[in-house]
Amino acid sequence: MLCLEERLRAWEPENWPVADDWRPLVQQFLTSSEGRALGAFIQARIDADAAIYPPSPFRALDVTPLATVRVVILGQDPYHGAGQAHGLAFSVPPGVRMPPSLRNIFQEVARGDGAPGGAAVKSESVCGDLHAWARQGVLLLNTCLTVEAGLPGSHANRGWEVLTDQIVTAVLGRAQPVVWMLWGAHAQAKRPLIETSHASGTGLVLCANHPSPLSARRAPVPFVGCDHFQKANSFLRAHGRAPIRWEVSRAVVN
Repeated sequence: MLCLEERLRAWEPENWPVADDWRPLVQQFLTSSEGRALGAFIQARIDADAAIYPPSPFRALDVTPLATVRVVILGQDPYHGAGQAHGLAFSVPPGVRMPPSLRNIFQEVARGDGAPGGAAVKSESVCGDLHAWARQGVLLLNTCLTVEAGLPGSHANRGWEVLTDQIVTAVLGRAQPVVWMLWGAHAQAKRPLIETSHASGTGLVLCANHPSPLSARRAPVPFVGCDHFQKANSFLRAHGRAPIRWEVSRAVVN
């Protein structure tokens, strides 16, 4: 049986924490026709006893205020297993076994740190919670912010993409040097929006396949060996911004 905290229990976005500088954008979306339609859809699915994750869809907008954004990592939609998704793309709560996509991400971080071929990353020894990245200005954003249990893509094209387009536009509007990591086709669908923005300022767009084992080593741009983490920090340093500490946290062993 799921714990109350593991799934979304009601469409009550006014109760979901959001950083102050994101709040006007979020409120404008929620009152729009797209936002109201999305809310009606999700509430109907909850009423039908669908298990929807995560319990806090706006967590990325709470932990990473707009003013702090230095890197945007775009994913697809949240993990669809019980207890995995907690509102940050690719992240899982402490104590939750690391999904294969996140393991590949950590392998790439380790490889970029100079470990030959990537240091071994064992699920039982590494914490998959990426709050430490988010607090440094890494916006861990999925293109779709909710999903149903066992059904990846189940909430796609229901309205979330309108909001995440607006989030991307808001970051572009700050005209600050920002790194964009677009992993997979869903994330790369936002590439034209990023590259054609007249207010984008200086930015670096990095594209690769999704880090899922199904695509991480495939053409056209394998995720494995993409060097995105090194490239991001080199770009930030070159533009006078502090680099990100990509260190992998070790799991707490009782």
